[in-house]
Amino acid sequence: MAKHISQQTFDDVVKENMKEFDMEVGEALEDAIKQFESQGVNLSNIVKDASLYVGGTLNGQPVEHPVIVTLKKLSKLLEGGKADNADVCACLKTFESECDVDLSRRCLAGTNGAYPVLFKACEKYRSEPVMLRRCLSALCALCNGQPDVLDIRGTVLFTQLLDEYRNDVETLEPTVKLIRLFCIKHENNRQGFVTEKLITKLVCLIDEFKAAGTLVKEICFALRVLTFDDDIRVPFGKGHEHAKMIVAEGNALKTILNICNDYTHDVGVLGELFSTLSKLAVRDEFCKEVMDLGGLKLILLTLQENLKHQALCRQILSLLKALAGNDNVKVAIVANNEVSLILAAMTTHQANPRVAEAGCSLLATVALRNPESCKKIIECNGHQVVLQAMKIHEKESGVQKQACMALRNMVARIRENSELLLELGAEALINKARISHKDCDDEAKAALRDLGCKVELKELWTGEKGTLQQ
Repeated sequence: MAKHISQQTFDDVVKENMKEFDMEVGEALEDAIKQFESQGVNLSNIVKDASLYVGGTLNGQPVEHPVIVTLKKLSKLLEGGKADNADVCACLKTFESECDVDLSRRCLAGTNGAYPVLFKACEKYRSEPVMLRRCLSALCALCNGQPDVLDIRGTVLFTQLLDEYRNDVETLEPTVKLIRLFCIKHENNRQGFVTEKLITKLVCLIDEFKAAGTLVKEICFALRVLTFDDDIRVPFGKGHEHAKMIVAEGNALKTILNICNDYTHDVGVLGELFSTLSKLAVRDEFCKEVMDLGGLKLILLTLQENLKHQALCRQILSLLKALAGNDNVKVAIVANNEVSLILAAMTTHQANPRVAEAGCSLLATVALRNPESCKKIIECNGHQVVLQAMKIHEKESGVQKQACMALRNMVARIRENSELLLELGAEALINKARISHKDCDDEAKAALRDLGCKVELKELWTGEKGTLQQ
């Protein structure tokens, strides 16, 4: 893991270069960057602004970054008995603009106490929706990429705002966005919000305000984030449990599918709804429920009508892959002759690696332990589409891995398919994937083995005492 340093440490080195080695500010800055990067230090959180080191002082005071100057001004305004709303609003707007520039400015603000100041502003203007929205927007800019600033008081307050402004869509949007940003890559924050009944509140809001497309998209994103397992600081997250809670406590599958019917001509909102469904289809019975509610028919019809929409096609392919974890759904996809539709989507957007990966992953799932599905894929030339994806995206590890799995599943129970794939150069493509991408070695070996190709399968553990063999 890369090391990090404080802004002060970086500034001291730049100033030392200027003072001790008589460097110009640009040279001193460049040298400091090279020094730290050579030591494996990640400088993404460091402001590298030459103007901070020019002149040394201003009116006897050290030159400060604008984000710090604005923060101090805002803090003084809030300390006053009656702060002028226009002045506070101007400070918040300037602060937000600075934070939006890059992560380093947000980190600088965060390490200089920005969160307590903005939290105080939220409390002060809690009953004034216009000013509160400005405070929430500034907080969104601050915590984007640094969710650690949140404390317990914030978890409680921001969840309560969902109830206090449940009839104010304009205020709900930044509130949900803020909660979502606090939950990205932070398992403790996610669990804290879930404890405050966030799931129930969000599902109720999306149902109540289903006509508000922007809010629907924001709530969808927030629900998905609760299912993430992206915090490397914790060994086990509760994303799977959260997904089950969203379905069980909020009856989310039926709610979201009903809303999908209202947005059949809005691919932006529909894509968010489909992406959320794919994160909730974590159990066999959930997948079947979606199909029983008419979801599979809706999804496939949407794909047919929107083949030219690249993002939506990718989202639908990912959703179908999740649903195909249920054998009934898998059979239904093939029985309704939808394999050709899936391949049409992959072919239409064959230049896009994310579509290719999602498509290959779906085909791998559909073909798994299902000879009839394999036959249908081969009949529709699905094997050729997969091999073409490997050729086009030879540098994309995800595409190569999913393609290897798809090819392996196509021949695992129908050995006669092997010759067909080998004639089309499958062995060479799989071996190339092995050499180029170490993380798809296992999938590539499995594909080669089931294709009947020569492959060295190293036995890492023999069951005897001793260490693993390298």
